[in-house]
Amino acid sequence: MATKKTIAIIGASGNMGSAIAKSLANAPYRILLFGKEEAKLKSLFKEIKNTNKKADAEIIGCAADASWEADIIIAAVPFAAEKDIAEKIRQVATGKIVISISNPLNETYTGLVTSSDTSSAEELQKLLPHSKVIKAFNTTFAGDFSQPVINGKTIDAFIAGNDEEALETVSDVVRSAGFNPIKAGALAVSRTLENMQSLLIQLSIKNNYNQVAGWKILHN
Repeated sequence: MATKKTIAIIGASGNMGSAIAKSLANAPYRILLFGKEEAKLKSLFKEIKNTNKKADAEIIGCAADASWEADIIIAAVPFAAEKDIAEKIRQVATGKIVISISNPLNETYTGLVTSSDTSSAEELQKLLPHSKVIKAFNTTFAGDFSQPVINGKTIDAFIAGNDEEALETVSDVVRSAGFNPIKAGALAVSRTLENMQSLLIQLSIKNNYNQVAGWKILHN
C-alpha cells in the first residue's frame, strides 16, 4: 500500500490556493494549509470538513513548518511573493517538489513582466536550487477546479519541469484535481505556458468567460 503523500499549500487563503485545496482535499492526500488571511483560512478549513468529513487537512501557522512536513509544496502565491516564500522555505524544501502556479502578469493583464528568456518558474528554481520546481496549474482559472469538465471535455492542465519522476508525481496531483495532465516539456517551456494563460485571461475578459475556461488539445 502506497504511503499517503503530504501536500503543503502555501497561500491557501487566496483564490487559487483555496480552489486547489478544496479540490485536493477530496483526493488521498494529507493537506497542510498555510495563508496570511486567518479568517479566510479558517473558513476554507470549515468548508473542506463540511464537504468531506474524512478529509485529511489541517491549518499550519508557518510556511516553513508546513513545507518541512510536506512531500510536495504548492506555492500558490503571486509572482511578486515567490522570492519571500522561497527565502522562508529554502532550507526545508531541499530535494522536494515545489509547484509554481504563478503567472508574472503586468498590472493591465496584457502581458508578462518577465523577459522572454525566463519565466516565473525558472526564477523560482534559481531561488530554490536544491528543489525540483515544476510548473503546474498556471493555465487554469480558480473557477475551473469546481468545473474541470466543460461541454463534456476535461480541461487540459499543462506541466513542465526538468525531473521526470517529479513530473509523474505532479501528473497524479493534477489528475486528482480533475484535470487532464499534459507534460509540455522542460521547465523552460514555462515561458510558453505563462504566455498561454496571459492570452486566456485576455480572452476571458473580452468574451466574458467568467474565469471558467481552459485549454484543450484535440488530436487523433
